[in-house]
This record gives sequence, structure tokens and C-alpha cells, in this order.
Amino acid sequence: MTLPAWFEVATFVVLGLLLLVDLAVVARRPHAPSMREASLWVAFYVSLALAFALVLLAVAGPRPAGEFVAGWLTEYSLSVDNLFVFVVIMSRFAVPRANQQFVLMMGIILSLVLRGGFILVGAAAIERFSWVFYFFGAFLIYTAVQLARQGESDEEDFKENALVRSARRVLPLTKDFVGSRLTTRDAGRFMLTPMVIVFLAIGSTDLLFALDSIPAIFGLTKDPFIVFTATLFALMGLRQLYFLLGGLLDRLIYLSLGLSLILGFIGVKLVLEALHENELPFLNGGEKLESVPTISILWSLSFIVGVLAVTTVASLLVSNRTKDSAGA
Repeated sequence: MTLPAWFEVATFVVLGLLLLVDLAVVARRPHAPSMREASLWVAFYVSLALAFALVLLAVAGPRPAGEFVAGWLTEYSLSVDNLFVFVVIMSRFAVPRANQQFVLMMGIILSLVLRGGFILVGAAAIERFSWVFYFFGAFLIYTAVQLARQGESDEEDFKENALVRSARRVLPLTKDFVGSRLTTRDAGRFMLTPMVIVFLAIGSTDLLFALDSIPAIFGLTKDPFIVFTATLFALMGLRQLYFLLGGLLDRLIYLSLGLSLILGFIGVKLVLEALHENELPFLNGGEKLESVPTISILWSLSFIVGVLAVTTVASLLVSNRTKDSAGA
């Protein structure tokens, strides 16, 4: 797919400005947004993503638009799962609520930088080595199995990684947070605040989620522009979504199962496409395997939407029933 250069440039300029404005708002007035404020922002970013899909439909046609929507939904779902880990980290490190917005924004920017790097590496690898799709597909299927076996996440399951544990031991840390500052002076001595540890925990978590999300979206589209824009739109508004969902994240008990089904589906899709195109010389002489079926973007989009709808409704129904039983 070849998009007009002006369209790609204009897209990145507008999205870049939106991110800068969002960052400026947080830096100028760190606060926990109200439900109304969070709802309006989330609705704005979701509407913006859907509007972009319509623009892409008009400029490039139905297939790129469908790839964008499928990729955006998949990345958004993975990002919501990422939010749960953010909730656990905020709770575990007792981050003051007024500073949580700043931490979330930094975490989202770090996630964007990491995923941007993986997108560039992934696009270059795909262009040079067609067999990388077998690797991506196998990795996603493995991740899906692990996610399904892991089941519902719980705060007690969170364990500090080696980087965070080492930082706690060797860094000069204050006992309490000092606003959103990373450094301070205590009795004339240079000290770091616990915010540094929080950023290390979130950054290492972002890295792990990026390893899952990039192969997943490359399984839906091979166009780096769509991959990057879908990822960017999925990350925008997560800060407000965190405050909007609140306790609802704990009620999405089947989210991990739904994500495992989606990742497994995309993994199988990747392997089938790699077999269909077949550039391996030892398999059918390097000729295409026409008999191997492929999964269209329409079926992919339908599957993703269906799984997300079923897992969300089932989660809310079961959690409501459990809550009513506990109340009785």
C-alpha cells in the first residue's frame, strides 16, 4: 500500500501535537481527573481513532482501513491489560493519587518509544527475512498458551523483577515521595525518590508488553504506517481510561483469556500466511502452497470484535453475580 506523503506527514504532525498537548496538561496541572473529564477524553480519543479509520477508508480503501481497526482493537486490548499491571504497581508502591496521572503519562510515552523501536526493527526484519513470520506466529501461540494458563491476574502475583530489586538495594532512596520529582536533597545529601523505582517497574513492564504487541499487529498488517498509527491510537487516552475504569479492571476477569484467544488466532494466521506464500526452498521447491488457506482481514476483525465483546460481557455478568452473592 502506498499512501500520499502529505497524508502520512499530516497524520504524524497532528498526533504528535496531541501528545505534546496531553503532556503539557499533565505537567502544568497534575491531578486525578473526575469521571466526567476522563469519560470525555476517552470518548474523544476513541472517536478520533474511528474518524481516522474513515479517512483511511476514503484515502486508501477498505483493506487498509480494516487492518487499522483490527490492529487498533488488538493493541487497545493489550494496553488495557497493561493498565492492570500499572494499577498493581501504583498500589504496591503507594503512588499518591495526585501523581498517578504523571506516572501514567511517562509510562505511556516510554511504551510508545519502545514499541516504535520494535516496529522499525520488525519492519526491517520482515522486509529482509520472510521466515520471520514463522517465528512471530510461534511466539504468539506460545504467549497465548502461557496467558491462558496464567488465568486471572492478581495483585499478589506481582513480583518485582531483578532490575527493580537491584535498584532498591544500591540506589540512595528517600522513604517518601516528593511530589513527582525524581531527585531531592535530604540533610544536604543527594537522594533519589521512590518515583525512580516506579518508573523502572513500569518501564520493564512496558518492554515485556511491547514484545507481545508488535508481533500481534504485524500479524494483521505488514504496513509500518498502519502498525505505528494503530499502536499510537491505542496508547492515546489510556491515562484517562485508567481513572475511568477504576475498579472495573478488577471485574474484567476473562480479559486474559480473551487476549490469549486473539493472540493465538493471530499466531495461526501468521503461520498460514507464511506457508501460503512459502519462500522456504526445502518446502515445495520454494513455490507457493496454494492449498494452504489464509484468513482475510474481515474474518480477523470479526473474530477480534466477537472475542472482546463476549469476554467483556461474560466478565461483567459473572463479577456482578459474584458481587450480589457476596452482598447477600
